[in-house]
Amino acid sequence: MGAGDLLVRIGAIVFLVGAAGTLATVAPLLLGTHRLPTPAYFVSMLMGVGLALALLGLLRSALAQRRPEGHPQA
Repeated sequence: MGAGDLLVRIGAIVFLVGAAGTLATVAPLLLGTHRLPTPAYFVSMLMGVGLALALLGLLRSALAQRRPEGHPQA
């Protein structure tokens, strides 16, 4: 497993949880039923957090591939 692979996987899972939360909070608005409580809307914000984690993982992987293998880190 590469340098940022774990971050990318965690980011994808957090993003999917946020996407499910977004669908759950938008559905009552489209169906005309009662709104969900405010904490449910905070779950939908996990989409951005998951995206940020995945992008950080990709950046970490790219930087690890760019670094020469024989040289120690500065």
